[in-house]
Amino acid sequence: MAAADPAMTADHGPASGTPVRRKEDARLLTGRGRFVSDLALPRMRHVAFVRSPVAHGRITGVDTAEALEVEGVSAVFTGEHPAIGPVAMRAQSALPGYVETDQPPLARGKVRFAGEAVAAVVATDRYVAEDGAEAVVVDYEPLPPTVCAWAEPAHPVHDEAPDNLLLSRTFRAGDVDAALADAHVVVDRELTTNRHGGNPVECRAGVARYEAADRKLTFWSGTQVPWIVRTQLAELLDLPEGNIRVIAPDVGGGFGVKAVLYPEDVALCLMAMAMPGTALKWVEDRVEHLLAATHARDHRYVLRAGFAADGELLAVKADVWCNAGAYSVHPWTAGIEPLMAGGLLTGPYKLADYECTVRGVATNTSPSGPYRGVARPSTVFAMEALMDSGARALGMDPIALRRRNLILPADVPYRMPSRLVDDSGAYEACLDRAVATFDLHRWRGEQVRRRRDGGRPLGIGVGIYNELTGLGRAASAGPRMAFRTGHDACTVRINPDGAVTVFSGVTSQGQGLETTMAQVVADALGVDYGDVEVRIGDTDQSLWGFGAFSSRQAVIGGGAAHLAGEHVRGKALALAAALKEAPVEELDLRGGQVYMAGQAKPIISLAEVAKVAYLQSDRLPEGFEPGLEGTKFYDPIRGAFAAGAQIAALEFDPATGEIGILDWVCVEDAGRIVHPVIVDGQIAGSIAQGIGGAMYEHLVYDDAGNLSTGTLLDYLMPTAGEIPELRIGHVSTPAANPTGVRGVGEGGTLAPNAVVAGALADALGVEIDDLPVTPARVWELVHP
Repeated sequence: MAAADPAMTADHGPASGTPVRRKEDARLLTGRGRFVSDLALPRMRHVAFVRSPVAHGRITGVDTAEALEVEGVSAVFTGEHPAIGPVAMRAQSALPGYVETDQPPLARGKVRFAGEAVAAVVATDRYVAEDGAEAVVVDYEPLPPTVCAWAEPAHPVHDEAPDNLLLSRTFRAGDVDAALADAHVVVDRELTTNRHGGNPVECRAGVARYEAADRKLTFWSGTQVPWIVRTQLAELLDLPEGNIRVIAPDVGGGFGVKAVLYPEDVALCLMAMAMPGTALKWVEDRVEHLLAATHARDHRYVLRAGFAADGELLAVKADVWCNAGAYSVHPWTAGIEPLMAGGLLTGPYKLADYECTVRGVATNTSPSGPYRGVARPSTVFAMEALMDSGARALGMDPIALRRRNLILPADVPYRMPSRLVDDSGAYEACLDRAVATFDLHRWRGEQVRRRRDGGRPLGIGVGIYNELTGLGRAASAGPRMAFRTGHDACTVRINPDGAVTVFSGVTSQGQGLETTMAQVVADALGVDYGDVEVRIGDTDQSLWGFGAFSSRQAVIGGGAAHLAGEHVRGKALALAAALKEAPVEELDLRGGQVYMAGQAKPIISLAEVAKVAYLQSDRLPEGFEPGLEGTKFYDPIRGAFAAGAQIAALEFDPATGEIGILDWVCVEDAGRIVHPVIVDGQIAGSIAQGIGGAMYEHLVYDDAGNLSTGTLLDYLMPTAGEIPELRIGHVSTPAANPTGVRGVGEGGTLAPNAVVAGALADALGVEIDDLPVTPARVWELVHP
């Protein structure tokens, strides 16, 4: 067995909890990453989509004749093509009142948002394909578009939903009206949050190839959920699932945007089946991404909260509208944002009386789908706005009011009014450490000094949140989809040379999963980190897994990896004990060597044990089968809540509206930390995206349904220059799962809306109800 890299191990000590060198870095930092756009196959053709310039209208004709005459164009497909026409996607749910609607791979009969794919051109290269796409002539009969989800629909997006309401649900606990009547103060807020999207560095991409002789389809995709994609494609394409291979190679960011089965994915596969033996490649450009990849966060909240004289939160009543866009995304449905909003609106606060009606409303805009923190950046903004308004009405310190209502360790497990069970209770600990690190007393003094001396107004904003991570089958039951996103699988194989290969159902979009899964398995098995190789993202290599979303990788994938590692460790020790005629209970496996209790020297190496298991079956003791591997599944049933608190100081220039971030502190409870640098990187990246949503990013449609912010010249994103030096701290309350971890992938995004808006109100005494908080908006508030 090759010697381990000394930078990748720690004297046979635990790999978890240490910043070992990332396994991905060697290829990614030297330009040897394997992305879909790098893929080059024999006889490959390239695809360009013809997209509707009309937000809502009937298709009265599609003329492809001129496109087919463009030199290098192989084929043109429309929604009426025999290969495309019979297929329609339908996101399913058993939720009462949910309206199911079809989404065609290419629009047929009608277009429902500007940017919807109407036709696809196949050509020798992308440039020729684009030329062919420009030559396709589509005639439209415009219909009145609906852009705002809380306005009266001008014309139904789908005939099945005349009022555009795709679903609604009311969460109810206690007697809200009675509690509000008894409240010492009642506050009302009406809030809207800005529409934006993930914008990963790598846009969507796919390559499809079909071999007719054996009916085998291979689909290379920058997806977060390769197994879900395979299952859905099998149903739509009428192929055995085993005949479809989905490969997710290196993926340049996902953030939820790539956790959807898109119509372009289905169209690409259908076209490949119509052109067997020809690989078809499509790589999305940034304009297409802004126009047609899923959007998120377009919400409206009408809120009322009642407080007792001592600050106790007595009741919350809410009406929530979520813009679902033109289609119910596959497979998550139009319920992905509204159901999360209603289920987690109350956040980390104790509450008995709660009523929240949520709605998913169809509009003539790009479909809404999963995006880092699903709905909760908006709900945290809403809940923290109520807390700030309540503190002002009661004349209380806003942090003291929050402390009065936090779920505490003694309350855990706490049953939230939406019936989710919070297992954290670390909210006060996170808040206390954040306040101490931030040095609140110093910043309050600076605020007073500026008010006295006429300096730029300074405000302090606070956001406390709970992040539901690693949803098990009970926690994922709410949307009532046709599947439960609860479990994952992992196979651990000790090879004949004693090295270890791990086949995991997790997928990576830059989170370092090859590293962290190797750390978990190395510790569970008892080998060096450098001797573990992790293989992910290929449906032909690993057992069925759900992939990446809802901060589930470390919790569920790590749980399965730990259990599989322990299982194979037991098998290896049992074989070593039999070979050495030693009591198995006195043996230990560490650093790839088997030790007897009380002895400093190993009695046998793991490589020797593996050699017997694979190559010398004549030496296998009775009752032992050849080979040394095992597979385990893990489902946390409910999930693990991660606590977090952020506090920041911002300054505002009344003359220009300019906003400056002076300090930003975040403290989270990640449970046991596997890789400290990766964890801090996830938190910092989350906060950066949250700040982008709070202050910069806004997908704006005009009244005709045209996207006004369709390029990065108009759609603003923060750069490194706009993100402050973040100060990140931790508390650690191990979760009740095999590794004790809590997810950290989304928590940082949840608070910035609340922090920025709260700081503005604290600085200027003006409540802000609409996001984003831009210099223009600040100036308008100062100069009404």
